[in-house]
Amino acid sequence: MAARAENASPPSVPPVVTRPSNAMSILPRGGVRLRALVLIRWAAVAGQVFTAAVVHWGLGFSLPVLAVGGAIALSALLNLTVSIGRPASARIDDREAAIFLAFDILQLAVLLYLTGGLINPFSLLLLAPVAIGATILSLASNIALTLLTIASIAVLGLFYQPLPWRGPPLHLPEIYQVGVWAGLSLTTLLITLYGWRLAEEARQMADALAAAQAALAREQRMSALGALAAAAAHELGSPLSTIAVVTKEMQREIEADDPLREDVELLAAESDRCRSILARLSVDPAGDVSDAYTLVPLPALIEAAAQNYQREEIKIAFEAGPAGEGAPSTAPIQVRSPEIMQGIGNIVQNAVSFARREVLISTRWTSEWSEVEVSDDGPGFSEALLDELGTPFISTRQGEEGHMGLGVFIAKTLLERTGASVTFGNRTAGAGGAAVSVRWPNPVFKAT
Repeated sequence: MAARAENASPPSVPPVVTRPSNAMSILPRGGVRLRALVLIRWAAVAGQVFTAAVVHWGLGFSLPVLAVGGAIALSALLNLTVSIGRPASARIDDREAAIFLAFDILQLAVLLYLTGGLINPFSLLLLAPVAIGATILSLASNIALTLLTIASIAVLGLFYQPLPWRGPPLHLPEIYQVGVWAGLSLTTLLITLYGWRLAEEARQMADALAAAQAALAREQRMSALGALAAAAAHELGSPLSTIAVVTKEMQREIEADDPLREDVELLAAESDRCRSILARLSVDPAGDVSDAYTLVPLPALIEAAAQNYQREEIKIAFEAGPAGEGAPSTAPIQVRSPEIMQGIGNIVQNAVSFARREVLISTRWTSEWSEVEVSDDGPGFSEALLDELGTPFISTRQGEEGHMGLGVFIAKTLLERTGASVTFGNRTAGAGGAAVSVRWPNPVFKAT
């Protein structure tokens, strides 16, 4: 079956969110507070001072005190330098954060070189800057830090000062030292890979949820505008009727050859036009969201949500009726909510984008559930994408014509907020095309 993208962002919602690889990335990676990294380094400096003091004066091992103390003092001095003149709440970009952590790796490598290299049990601390970078830095910066860490581990495996020890120098078998080197290198790679992947998924989910909130906020603004239009139609009805009456009286009294006759007729025509517009705003539930249309039959609500996606070359057909015997003959009523309007609209837009000739929207119900199925005669969803549909940034059209793979995620998120469950699939092999089902439990009928 041909591959099919799930959706792009809806046309009524500007593409406010995308991934960093796209041209419209909203925020750079590495947007971490300087204070957080400074506090972490102060904790590292305090730990290094304490450890060196215990080893040298507490345990009686001989340390190159001046060299070790100089390396620790350099870290503390750099911490003071970056803190002076910058507010604690300042945020540093990806490049600055990468340089900050790279210094920590090099400073730890110097300390380990002076105290036994990879034989030193504290060599595991080289993994700490990598773990921190995996959660806040971009992929390129993480790769750079990983390579720097692996290079430092390799150098420490070959060149180092003896481990502080009493008696004969401690010599471990070379095969063991090679094992330590391999273990630290592989652990560095795994921490970077898994840490960055999990952090990136969390960032993607946050960005996608922001896009869903933006879509919902826009729909809510449109709903408020519709309510305002309905109120305006009600308030303007009386003065407009008075204008129409006066205009008709003027038409009767003015002579046919009067030069003002044409202006009066134009005034009457425009008055009638205004009245028809206000009447349409007052009685059309698809264009009005005033209190009179808060609860509407489900088929009418679905038609209203789909009407903005009509295209001349694609026919949108509607079917509605009870599913099976014993189901109520009248349609269930549903709250006209922005979530349903935007969610169903996104699904219909996706179907219209891939349909060849027709999109069928079927509304069915029983006393236990109500369901809307949107199906098309297009290529259908690819089997590889079916399990991923509904997650953000999944689209075979991503990066093309502004498509970001957020449309179906937004639709699924908004509809689930109304209590619905959304299922993605394909029609039978003979019919072809995709089918998306939205089901609400416990429908409400007007009779109840």
